[in-house]
Amino acid sequence: MFKEFKEFAVKGNVIDMAVGIIIGAAFGTIVKSLVDDVIMPPIGLLLGDVDFSNLFIVLKEGIDAAGPYASLAEASAAGAVTLNYGLFINTIIAFLIVAYVIFLVVRSINKMKKEKEEKKDEGPSGQELLLTEIRDILKKN
Repeated sequence: MFKEFKEFAVKGNVIDMAVGIIIGAAFGTIVKSLVDDVIMPPIGLLLGDVDFSNLFIVLKEGIDAAGPYASLAEASAAGAVTLNYGLFINTIIAFLIVAYVIFLVVRSINKMKKEKEEKKDEGPSGQELLLTEIRDILKKN
């Protein structure tokens, strides 16, 4: 069983997948920072100083302090139960960015594959034709 696991673990596809997952996780933190720190502040400013991360609905008042709460952190500290739709909006925007980047990567890979297939379908190059002619001449002699 250990031998089978070792063969499985060192196969190229498993290692490639592991590298992809690690890079994907790092890319996810970059996208989260992009959304939270770069994209959302200007959008919030355009909408009248709205901080999306602090958009929430109080479902149940906190035990330690009653509302209204100025921020999500304050509501959480008071023990309030909240519906955090602003954080959900940030997550949706982050997902859309990741999905768009993945779309661009897959699109460019498909384009390169298509170009490679088209080159195969073109037939032999001029150099290959010349070599074929030389081979044929040498066969005759």
